[in-house]
Amino acid sequence: MIYLDNAATTMKKPPEVVEAVSRALCSFGGPGRGVHEASLAASEALYDARMRTAEFLGAPDASRVAFAANATAALNAAIAGTLPAHGRALTTAASHNSVLRPLFKARDERGCAVDVAPIRPDGSLDMREYERLLGLNPDVVAVTHVSNVTGDVYDAAAMARLAHDAGALFILDIAQSAGVMPLDHAALGADIMCFTGHKSLLGPQGTGGLCVARDIEVAPYSEGGSGVHSFDERHPRFMPDALEAGTANAHGLAGLAAGIAYLQDKGIDAVAGEVSRLCARFLDGVRAIPGVRVVGGGSDARCAIAAIDVDGMEAAEASMRLSMEYGICTRAGAHCAPLMHKALGTQDGGVVRFSFSHLNTDEEIDAALEALETIASER
Repeated sequence: MIYLDNAATTMKKPPEVVEAVSRALCSFGGPGRGVHEASLAASEALYDARMRTAEFLGAPDASRVAFAANATAALNAAIAGTLPAHGRALTTAASHNSVLRPLFKARDERGCAVDVAPIRPDGSLDMREYERLLGLNPDVVAVTHVSNVTGDVYDAAAMARLAHDAGALFILDIAQSAGVMPLDHAALGADIMCFTGHKSLLGPQGTGGLCVARDIEVAPYSEGGSGVHSFDERHPRFMPDALEAGTANAHGLAGLAAGIAYLQDKGIDAVAGEVSRLCARFLDGVRAIPGVRVVGGGSDARCAIAAIDVDGMEAAEASMRLSMEYGICTRAGAHCAPLMHKALGTQDGGVVRFSFSHLNTDEEIDAALEALETIASER
């Protein structure tokens, strides 16, 4: 199997991640729910995961990192906890449904207005229109850092600066950028960054969370057990407890901590460089194949993802042939990003998405190119 579907989830995990989860499953009790050895071991793992995540993503301090099941849960909590009823929000057409649907829910159920800055057919953001829409005075701007369809990287720091100038709170979805490019919460200027653990952070599914700036308050999205203040009728409002109702996924977070430790040991610059090199090798090869078109990539930078269209063939068929005939894993379809596909003009047939990990090899890239060339020649 050649696994080139890392934007969905990384299948190849470092051995340290597997070992950490296995060890946790055999030894952890409930974190923060007791003073016995099994509970303390889980609490220590949770503390380690919080510290490592804060350091890796440049969070202001570890207490400002709250864990969630994934980026979807984190974005729901961030948007619901900051966008007021009858407020206004701004996003872009590059956004994943994890951003769009919570915003549209707020529109339908709480009377909020939602504006969408357009994406050009080449995948780049229409920054002039983004600035114009900021003139409508949104309360919250919630955008994606990297398109999960094309890999286009958007200038989050500039977008955050403009949002703050307009008086808006800035939420950044880093599901596709965390683990494949250096990130720093302060440098990006985000008030809230929402991440997932199962993609390029190399952790298990069921992990993710929010990094929240010190001066930002996010109302609890759910309420329940916290292990502290149990006689209070409402859930604690202080971080990180405010956003962590219920028992934490300590087993999974032990794996996430191991994945981040692995990236720290390798060096994120080295990892980012290798992923970029592999993606560039693939793109250079694809552009030489007659009948295959690269979709998007019109922004100043691209990150770990390439989308292609095979002339005369549905994306689903091309992806299935790659899998069935060559053992190459890709993803076709809407990629949970409907407005991006409409912007690209690919809403009918979709695209085939290739997404890379630093654990992929040149030989795997070349095998994928050879398979594409064969499929394209037979269309």
